[in-house]
Amino acid sequence: MSSSDSNVRAARTPTVAVTGAASGVGALLTERLAASEEIKRVIALDERRGETSEAQWHTLDVRDPALADRLRNDGDAVDVVVHLALDLDLETDPTARTALNVRGTQTVLTAAAAAGVPRVILCTSTMVYGALPDNDVPLAEDAELRATAEATAVGDLLEIERLARRAPRAHPGLNVTVVRPSVLVGAGMDTALTRYFESPRLLVVADSRPCWQFCHVEDLVSALEFAVLEKADGEMAVGCDGWLEQEEVEELTGIRRMELPSAVALGAASRLHRLGLTPSPAGDLAYTMHPWVVSGARLHDAGWRPRWTNEEVLAELLEEVSGRHTLAGRRLGRTEAATAAGAGATVALLGTAALVRRARKRRGL
Repeated sequence: MSSSDSNVRAARTPTVAVTGAASGVGALLTERLAASEEIKRVIALDERRGETSEAQWHTLDVRDPALADRLRNDGDAVDVVVHLALDLDLETDPTARTALNVRGTQTVLTAAAAAGVPRVILCTSTMVYGALPDNDVPLAEDAELRATAEATAVGDLLEIERLARRAPRAHPGLNVTVVRPSVLVGAGMDTALTRYFESPRLLVVADSRPCWQFCHVEDLVSALEFAVLEKADGEMAVGCDGWLEQEEVEELTGIRRMELPSAVALGAASRLHRLGLTPSPAGDLAYTMHPWVVSGARLHDAGWRPRWTNEEVLAELLEEVSGRHTLAGRRLGRTEAATAAGAGATVALLGTAALVRRARKRRGL
C-alpha cells in the first residue's frame, strides 16, 4: 500500500474509545473493532486490562475526571466513544449500581465534550419502553418511554436516556446515539429475564400476554459496530426479527407453566424482595407479563440484519442455564431445587412463605 493510500484510509477510518472494554459486551466489541480494517485505532478503557493486545489500554474508573485526558489520546483525536461500562447485575447493591451507571455516563459525556469527541454511543435496553398491556406489538423506536423505575436497573437506564437527550443541548456539537437491545443472551449475561428460564416452572400471570424477543450479544456487537461506522444513528433497537408468544416458548423449552393470579404473584414477589430473600423486585414481573417487543426498523432500513433468530437464541440460553435452578429470581441450592422441582407449581412458589416466616422471626417482626 502506498503512503497516499495509507493517508486516505486513515482519513476515513475512525479512532474509537470503548469503556468497559475488559469484559462482557465491551470485550467483544473491542476485539471486533481492533480486528476491523475500517477502524484506525481502538482505545480500551476499564479498571483492569483486557485480553485484546491490539487495543491501546488505559486503566481507570470511568467516573474519573482524568477520562478527558485519556480521550485526547496524545493528540490523536478520538472520533467516537462507545460507553459500555454499566453494571446491570441483579446482585449489585442498587446504590452502588446507580452510582456507577449514572455518574459514569455523566462523566463520559462531559469528558467527550471536553476532549472534542464528536460522537458518543450509549447502550441501554428496550426495557425503557416499559412492559404494558396496551403496548403496540411491535413498538416503533420513537415510541414513548413509559417504563418506571420499579424493575432492576431500569431507573438507571431511564436516567441514561435523559442524559442522552440533554447532552446535545449541554454540549453543542456532541452527537449521541442510543442503542437499545432486547433480552440479551450470551457472554455470561445474568438478568432477571434470563433467570426466568432457570425456574422449574415458567411463571405465567393469569390473563397476561407475554411476548419474548431476544438479542444475542453477537448481534448487539454487530449493531454497535454499525453505529460506530455511522451507518445508522439516533435511537435504535436491536433484537431478533419478530417475537415468540408464551405458548411457543413453552413448546420450545419443554418447561411447563405455573399460572397464578396477578395479586398472588406480585404480592409474593414484593414480600420476598422486601425481606431481602430475592434480588429481583416485583417490577421485573411486568416484563414477563406484557409485551415490549420492538420493530428494529431503523437498523433494518440502514441495511443491518440480525444473524440470530429468537428460536436459536432461546436454545443457546437454555444450554447456558442448564444445571442452574432459580425460584422467584433467587438461585437455589441442590436440595432446594429438588424440593421445588418435586412440588406442585403453586406449592413451589407459595412455599416461599416459609422463607418469609423465618426471615420475620430472625428480625423479630
